[in-house]
Amino acid sequence: MSDVPVIEELTEAFGSETLRAQETCDEFLTLWVDGGHIHDVARYLKQGIDRPYAMLYDLTAIDERERTHREGQPEADFTAVYHLMSFERNDDIRLKVALDKNDLSLPTITDIWPAANWYEREGWDLFGINFKGHPHLTRILLPPTWEGHPLRKEHPARATEMEPYALWDERQEREQEALRFKPEDWGMQRQSANADFMFLNMGPNHPAVHGVFRLVLQLDGEEIIDVVPDIGYHHRAAEKMAERQSWHTFIPYTDRIDYLGGVMNELPYVMAAEKLAGIEVPDRVKVMRIMLCEFFRIASHLLFYGTYAQDLGQMSPVFYMFTDRQRIYDVIEAITGARMHPIWFRIGGVAMDLPNGWEKPVRRFIKEFPARLDHYERMVLKNSLIRARARNVGGYSAAEAIEWGVTGPNLRATGLEWDYRKKRPYSGYDQFDFEIPVGDRGDCYDRCVIRAEEMRQSLRIIEQCADNMPAGEYKSRHPLTTPPIKDAYTMHHIETLITHFVNVSWGPVMPVGEVCQTIEATKGLNSYYLVSDGNTESYRTRIRTPSFPHLQMIPYISRGFLIADLIAILASIDFVMADVDR
Repeated sequence: MSDVPVIEELTEAFGSETLRAQETCDEFLTLWVDGGHIHDVARYLKQGIDRPYAMLYDLTAIDERERTHREGQPEADFTAVYHLMSFERNDDIRLKVALDKNDLSLPTITDIWPAANWYEREGWDLFGINFKGHPHLTRILLPPTWEGHPLRKEHPARATEMEPYALWDERQEREQEALRFKPEDWGMQRQSANADFMFLNMGPNHPAVHGVFRLVLQLDGEEIIDVVPDIGYHHRAAEKMAERQSWHTFIPYTDRIDYLGGVMNELPYVMAAEKLAGIEVPDRVKVMRIMLCEFFRIASHLLFYGTYAQDLGQMSPVFYMFTDRQRIYDVIEAITGARMHPIWFRIGGVAMDLPNGWEKPVRRFIKEFPARLDHYERMVLKNSLIRARARNVGGYSAAEAIEWGVTGPNLRATGLEWDYRKKRPYSGYDQFDFEIPVGDRGDCYDRCVIRAEEMRQSLRIIEQCADNMPAGEYKSRHPLTTPPIKDAYTMHHIETLITHFVNVSWGPVMPVGEVCQTIEATKGLNSYYLVSDGNTESYRTRIRTPSFPHLQMIPYISRGFLIADLIAILASIDFVMADVDR
């Protein structure tokens, strides 16, 4: 096992002229790589070193043309950003490639990571970057008839900046024709030597696909030959909206990404902003945040649990489990004043302190919920029908999961004990005692078992929060905390009054920098990559969600199974289309 720093290994392999380091406030190793070498560098990091960077965690881009603060960075009109992860090193690396607007092309890395397929299509769709050699470089989030690339700076950010939308008959026919599935475009044949294949649309309005999501199935009778997932029906330009909202006013939008995760969506965003600003939050804030996040983890898993059983043929469990979700929302409402989308976290703290009597509903839930989980286990996991439908269906190994960018419970179901809360503790998770459930087959059944056990572990964490809630402030006294604490930044002298007025009306002015913050969300790893140009709003906000790569794996784990098995596979993935499309 090599102890040589990875930057030294890369320099020895490719030469110092190929690589250039950049300092970032998140302390990730960030290297600028010459575009002609990015494919070789990426392959080397995955296959050429000990303890490789085996996962392509994210791939995105930045339109640099209006950015004023790029000190220490090479000239670029656009930047491609590759985020790689090593589980063996417990380390990440960020590779950046400078691109000229007249030559927006890079070699594909789909031959290194299959997960790169959708990320590169997204890069083409939203930025117009051409990934040469990509097997099917077409739009993925926007309609095939869309004109332009929306995450370029010249593209309008508001509907009022565009012409009024009109759907005349001719345009409607063109849009409908563009949605027609042509098997030949995807390298499919309409028949084999023995049979004609059927092509079946499943969705985008089908109850088993859990949202506006379309699957085109290539079938030989009931057997699935291939699947083409079609996403983007729920796309609402969250990353584009972040460029026109202040740092503070974007927080409500985060709740709507994985809309079942509630405040858990807010956490990586506010923590990333706090890293940019150098804000250290009080211990009380950390524990309050953890407690609310774990409540939402249970609520999300309960919805998964109930709909999973429903998709596999059981009607009763979903009604029981939704009742428990309502009990959780009662607790959340008692603390935050809202239920599904509390918008409760703030940059530097939370919106308000815990109310008097907050412990009573929390402890009542802690006391009552374990018996409910026992009942659900008998009702669902020990049910012979569920086992027959889910065991040995849609399975994959840990190595395969990493190839496809799978994280969270779906990765742990393969037997890999890797949880961000344990491996890279954030917000004080290192102070809590809890276990990491793992499976052994990575199939539909294991993916449910893991989530069922994770609810018990979340309950342990919540109980520790209730037992050990620190005293102190609910918000930092840093001047960029939003809104600032009034007794510290109001009515003392004119400078503090101005600071409070500007932060409330315009939002804080974040220091120049780049930062990425990742958390263990309900469905896997969720992160925000923020680029600040020293203004009141983000220059670039990248939202990496777990559901996006998870759906990309559907064809790989569905081929050879039956349509009924596909329903079980979809149910076991636990995705939300808002989390996919953003």
